Amino acid sequence: MANEGTPNNTPDFLNTPEAIDDSTESFGSLLSQFEKTHGVGQSKTAASQKEGIVISISSDSVFLDIGFKIEGVLSRGEFENNAQGITVGDRFLVSVKGRNEEGYYALSRLKIAQPTDWSSLEEAYTQKAAVAGTVTSLVKGGLTVDIGVRAFMPASRSGTRDAAALEKLVGQEITCRIVKLDAAEEDVVVDRRVILEEQARQLEQERYAEVKEGDIVSGLVRSLTSYGAFVDLSGVDGLLHVSDIAWSRVNNPEEVLTVGQRLQVKVLKIDADSRRISLGLKQLQPEPWRSAADRYQLGQRVSGTVKRLTDFGAFIEVEPGIEGLIHVSEMSWVNKVRKPADFLKLDDTVEAVILSINPAERRLSLGLKQALGDPWTVVPQKFPAGSVIEGPVTRLMKFGAFVQLAEGIEGLVHVSEISAEKRINHPQDALKIGQIVRAQVLAIELEKRQIKLSMKQLIPTGLDEYLEEHSIGDVVSGRLLECTGDNAIVELGEGIRANCAVSVRTEPVASSHSEAKLDLSALSSMLSARWKGETKALGAQAEPLYVGQVRNFKIATIDRDTKQISLELTA
Repeated sequence: MANEGTPNNTPDFLNTPEAIDDSTESFGSLLSQFEKTHGVGQSKTAASQKEGIVISISSDSVFLDIGFKIEGVLSRGEFENNAQGITVGDRFLVSVKGRNEEGYYALSRLKIAQPTDWSSLEEAYTQKAAVAGTVTSLVKGGLTVDIGVRAFMPASRSGTRDAAALEKLVGQEITCRIVKLDAAEEDVVVDRRVILEEQARQLEQERYAEVKEGDIVSGLVRSLTSYGAFVDLSGVDGLLHVSDIAWSRVNNPEEVLTVGQRLQVKVLKIDADSRRISLGLKQLQPEPWRSAADRYQLGQRVSGTVKRLTDFGAFIEVEPGIEGLIHVSEMSWVNKVRKPADFLKLDDTVEAVILSINPAERRLSLGLKQALGDPWTVVPQKFPAGSVIEGPVTRLMKFGAFVQLAEGIEGLVHVSEISAEKRINHPQDALKIGQIVRAQVLAIELEKRQIKLSMKQLIPTGLDEYLEEHSIGDVVSGRLLECTGDNAIVELGEGIRANCAVSVRTEPVASSHSEAKLDLSALSSMLSARWKGETKALGAQAEPLYVGQVRNFKIATIDRDTKQISLELTA
């Protein structure tokens, strides 16, 4: 079926070129009609096979003397190892493809046929030889090519991707292969893409043979994926895995690389079976862990960025390639951190203290709470035993209530220390969270980080009144509760007891004493009178002490902080 060009001398190439079926469609009538309407004549190609002598070498080209007034030029990529080892005077067989933009003869190391008649065309077709040609015009569906006769090249076999690139081929010398030849119909179809693909495969094989493990090579980033980057190493691709881009963690290659970027990379591994090349970029930089011991020591404060959060802690990047772990238990002195995400956020900048470092295993343990300072170190000075504190109730437990003394410091009021007036079964019966209370510090256990508090110690009692009304030297009356050795326990009133040192002998309560029972009401009146300052002597008795005996005593010491009284026995 014949195809015709568009009228007014304008080829119809506005439509996107599409692949054609070489086995069914004839282009003889198309080319014949095109030549008739455009006046295109036949011409001979200047391509020929010659011996060239290297006369100079540049950074990207090799120049050869081919016997013409103008030198020929080859790309260094057409030689093994990018023309490394090529010297002036070396000889090579080359084919002349035409003139390039600089005026030099464009050469090829491929053997290019130079058809002069139909028999030579048939020979090139049979042998699948490469032939030289000149693109003469753009027609619907492809291009016309002069290979000594008129030939058609489908757009799909041009080796270009779009109409703009296809149009730029007009006037250029190309190398192609005859894929259809019908002498009777003068129908010739050529293919440039197959030559380009063969050249690419040949270059890839040569380049693959040149690359060795451990080589440092240059390449262009061809494409990016979630797992790495494919790098073109002048004809052969290598994979730069995301884990080998940088010593620091890279989540997505697009964060640090761009398509078309030139890189220096190291060849890490070559898989001969799959012909895969593994590349590394970070391997060209010093590994941070090798010198980590010189920069980091135990107890050192470091600053870093939160890079990852897990159930058990947070990973902090202290420098590219070195991450440390802040375990959940090392985040706060007081608060029990259950989820690191509740305490830290990604990209937060934090200060921490190095708790341990193991460069061999690439492990760094950090402490966040150590950098904030331990509030418990000043507790004995700020809250000594006997001092009175005031603070809110933070927690209510079955066994007591926790009260905040300061930021990060809590003390416990045991349920038995809440009230002196009544029995408390559960702290919530008397307290509520947030309530401000006053309490006395009973004891501090620094190692256990515990402070024992008492609220009832601050509630006035009969003992408080007694202490307010009496002073050292007062003579008071009391009843002996216990006599053991040289010490006696004396009851001075209900719930009021004192210690008394004794040197007189004591004896058990005699039967006569037990028979002569005291009038309890009289005793209460007597003790009440003594508390009010009446110190009339009960009558000193030079008799042994016994439990239940009422005697006169003199107050020797009073400690109002601890509410302790000591007595001396009067004559």
